[in-house]
Amino acid sequence: MNNELLSIGLIYLVTLVLALPLGAYLARVFRGEKSLLDFMRPVEAGIFRLSGIDARREMSWQQHLVALLTINLVWFGLAMLVLSTQGSLPLNPDGNPSMSPDLAFNTAISFLVNCNLQHYSGESGLSYLSQLVVIMFLQFVSAASGIAAAVVVFNALQTRTTEKLGNFYDYFVKSITRLLLPGSLLIALILAFNGTPMTLQGKQELITLQGDSVAVSRGPVAAMVAIKELGTNGGGFYGTNSAHPLENPNFITNAVENIALVLIPVAMVFALGFYLKRRKLAYMIFGVMTVGFVALLAPTVYYELHGNPAISQMGVNQALGAMEGKEIRFGAAASAYWSITNTIISCGSVNSMHDSFMPISGMSQMLGMMTNAFYGGCGVGLLNFFAYFIIAVFIAGLMVGRTPELLGKKIEAREMKIAILVTLLHPLLILAGTALTAHLYTGNPTEYAGWLANPGYHGFSELLYEFTSASANNGSGFEGLGDNTPWWNISTGVVLLLARFLPIIGPVAIAGLLARKKYVPESAGTLPADTATFGVMVLAVIVIIAALAFFPALALGPLAEHFSLY
Repeated sequence: MNNELLSIGLIYLVTLVLALPLGAYLARVFRGEKSLLDFMRPVEAGIFRLSGIDARREMSWQQHLVALLTINLVWFGLAMLVLSTQGSLPLNPDGNPSMSPDLAFNTAISFLVNCNLQHYSGESGLSYLSQLVVIMFLQFVSAASGIAAAVVVFNALQTRTTEKLGNFYDYFVKSITRLLLPGSLLIALILAFNGTPMTLQGKQELITLQGDSVAVSRGPVAAMVAIKELGTNGGGFYGTNSAHPLENPNFITNAVENIALVLIPVAMVFALGFYLKRRKLAYMIFGVMTVGFVALLAPTVYYELHGNPAISQMGVNQALGAMEGKEIRFGAAASAYWSITNTIISCGSVNSMHDSFMPISGMSQMLGMMTNAFYGGCGVGLLNFFAYFIIAVFIAGLMVGRTPELLGKKIEAREMKIAILVTLLHPLLILAGTALTAHLYTGNPTEYAGWLANPGYHGFSELLYEFTSASANNGSGFEGLGDNTPWWNISTGVVLLLARFLPIIGPVAIAGLLARKKYVPESAGTLPADTATFGVMVLAVIVIIAALAFFPALALGPLAEHFSLY
């Protein structure tokens, strides 16, 4: 047990050691300063020439959003076309069929919005062409879109008054050429040298030790897994994701993939501090996020290492912990650690089956997605945190009797209304979707019998988890849920769209409005937003909003299931 705890501590430590210099590097890149990969400039210039884009033309916040939404609409059309016709297209050595319209709709949206919710099994649901030109392509550009949106906010928070906030396409392209592409190449090489397949050949026939003939799926796995983790995407090449022995062969690949999925979200927090030259602010934000992360991680590791009390009462030794749904090559602690990192990061990759975790662990996973502000995804994690931050600044300012200010800009009613709408949208989508689905299921359990593998408390948790995952742009799931149906594909697809773009539009709009305002130098009476005291305030706002919104639903699901075990 001590070795397992030491291993996850080491993984987190390595993540921090890499994230701090990466944050400084990203700040230099997006400020246009000299950086390590400046040799990519000719490539970037070539891309801009071919596309007819002037990367030097600065945009307003509205123009940034128009650019983001327009290119996302084009990518959606491309994805739908390929997924709906993949059975007739080349690079399909295993003969996988085309997707149904509702499944193609869900898959295209899911990967477009950086969620990667998979209602299909990767190796049998997609051709190699779809894996490359839809899945991998969208994993790069969706992550880059989130990072670019965050940099727009960075730019808006500088101590100046302006309507011009840089160029979206410049931020977008640099996110790929200076970060995602080189990082993915390095990770893919590590995975390939550790046994992850990287080929365009079809299934390989093998004879097992028992003498059975099996066809083992393979493909361009290493490249896809690299960007799925680094871009906080999460969609696995195989149906079982990173629990699959070819997608995640050993403890080294497990550590590398786990570090990769956390690296950019943490680095972006540090990048904010370097970009604004306010490192103390970044450390405060990092501290709040880390406290939330540890608060969710600790009970998960504890309960997974101590096993299931119902099984212990049967006289079964659980020295290795609660191992149902987990890989012996990773163990309970590493699986628990991954389950929390991937749910707070909004990267739905899994190295174990969340449906098999203890009830409190499942609740912690859901809370990570329900708060959706502890590290978060590439760029958008900071945007989600920014909405809570605005609310905390507003409340704290009123408490001390001053006009609320953030970095020298006054927070007024308009910014507050947008922040409230963004924070309340998340519980609305989750709870309304769950309630409507539960009503449909209980109203006609025979017709929808294939939806739930588990009745009672756990069945409700499966419904709740699916909408939580969709709204948090996460993509993991309680796989006892039969989700490849028109209802699930369409309902979660709508949630995916709303939960991705409105929480980006809101913070970017707030930042754009603040950038226009006159900068007021800080004085002795200014409420400092970079102190530990204010960090406690922000954490309280996050906890109160999440607790008030989600506690009743959690009481009906994981909490009720937990107490039923004793």
